[in-house]
Amino acid sequence: MSIVENGEITHRGPGRPPVRSDEETLRVILDAASKEFHAAGYAGTAMTAIARRAGVSTKTLYRLIPTKAELFRQVIRRRIGTFVLAMDALESGTDDVAVGLERLLTAYATLTLGSDVVAMYRLVLGECSRFPELGRAFYVNAVQRISHLMAEWLERQCRRNLLRLDDPWLAAEILRGMMVFEPQRAAMLVQAKLPDDAQIANRAKACAKLFLNGCRA
Repeated sequence: MSIVENGEITHRGPGRPPVRSDEETLRVILDAASKEFHAAGYAGTAMTAIARRAGVSTKTLYRLIPTKAELFRQVIRRRIGTFVLAMDALESGTDDVAVGLERLLTAYATLTLGSDVVAMYRLVLGECSRFPELGRAFYVNAVQRISHLMAEWLERQCRRNLLRLDDPWLAAEILRGMMVFEPQRAAMLVQAKLPDDAQIANRAKACAKLFLNGCRA
């Protein structure tokens, strides 16, 4: 029996499991890498350990992702992808700017205050002085990417004449900090648990109201 893989004919005996596609193999590798980074840190994680956990050869690993830095970057980008999907759904979800802003903030906090993202943030803060590529990967692929998406959403609301903002990018930064900074800091310093879904929703509602109404008497 033979199958075509990456343009080459690969023979497979009866009873052997089907060969995974590169896309599926990459997903398994990123799952394994995320667990290894959380368990051993960036410096303590070896590519061989990731390959072993993923159940692939080091040859396959290096063919798909040639460096540990690139692997770390892809782990971050995949996690941020959940927020990108939430933003896509937001576009057709409602015409009410208050409801839309609450949903935007809830999606952002659900991502940012997730235990895996907080653990990744701790890792980056702890090791970026030794490995500057960590700080850059996290800042570019997580912080800036999210800021860009949030600022674009605010700009769209301005074009619809639902908001009036001099600087949507600055407004996005303020919203991000107002929504997650204190809960995230308390959790990272082990002074509080990460908020649950209901607490996130309540905070999103309060932040959206404060942002939209202001606090002028």
